[in-house]
Amino acid sequence: MNRETTADTTPITRGLHHLGLTVPDVEQTASFLIQQLNFRKVGEKPDYPAIFVSDGRTMLTLWQVTTEPLHPFDRHGTIGLHHFALQLENRAALKQLHHRLAGVEAVEIEFAPEPLSGTAIHHMMCHIPGGLRVEFVALPEAA
Repeated sequence: MNRETTADTTPITRGLHHLGLTVPDVEQTASFLIQQLNFRKVGEKPDYPAIFVSDGRTMLTLWQVTTEPLHPFDRHGTIGLHHFALQLENRAALKQLHHRLAGVEAVEIEFAPEPLSGTAIHHMMCHIPGGLRVEFVALPEAA
């Protein structure tokens, strides 16, 4: 059936399977995700090189950059990934993560946990090893 003639508006996709990210030091970024966020290493391609990590819901494929010079991301002038957001269980977990990451030298916290645009959602933004900009989000807790 032609998609244009059907009333079915169900999305064709089913969410994010994995996110591929090119980083300057694949080992450093993987170690951060494993040690600080409790991700698990789920695979690797040493000859590429690439390391695959997962939190049980989302897989990140980390690819080693191979060209020089490196150009860090500029959110105002670079096409591509602006940031990615990882969801936490609740606001307490977000506050705990903020406290934990504040003590990690290789992390730059852009802003501490705060309400997202006046909503009940709270979030914080960080730059983590590998030059990646990551948002951590806590949805409102069920009443």
